[in-house]
Amino acid sequence: MKKLLGSRLLALLVKGASVTAILAVASTISINAQAATMTEALVQNYAAAMKSSANSQSINQVARLVSDDALISLSRKGKSTSLDKDAYLKLLQNSWNDTSNYRYDISVDNIVITGDQAKANVTTNESWTKDGQQTSFVTTSRVTLTVSTGNAVLLRAVSQVAIN
Repeated sequence: MKKLLGSRLLALLVKGASVTAILAVASTISINAQAATMTEALVQNYAAAMKSSANSQSINQVARLVSDDALISLSRKGKSTSLDKDAYLKLLQNSWNDTSNYRYDISVDNIVITGDQAKANVTTNESWTKDGQQTSFVTTSRVTLTVSTGNAVLLRAVSQVAIN
């Protein structure tokens, strides 16, 4: 009798463990299904939104495309600086305020997607007029985008700036 009770208890524990394991797997699947996955379409949507936001000089729209945790490293002629989101937005706003005829274009290639992030090569072309003089920048970057609220946002950028 004692052996039979022990066998039933063991069987019950095994069944209980199996149910627990199934619930754990189901919970994991459910959580993973809820987590947004990066896609190439999200990367292209990011580029289109950034182009539109910059050309309309909407700092609020640009801010929505940059993660609160963003870090942007810029290099030019051997000098480098790193900007967080606030510093980047301030620099951009100041540039817009001091210039006219601002134009922005962006292209993205070499996209590599892993889970909720994408790494891509980004080239931006910016031009404007300041004090009657036309200036243009070409910036080449390797960026990391992440998914936030269903959209791609900039998380990291390592950029090389050239002034034409």
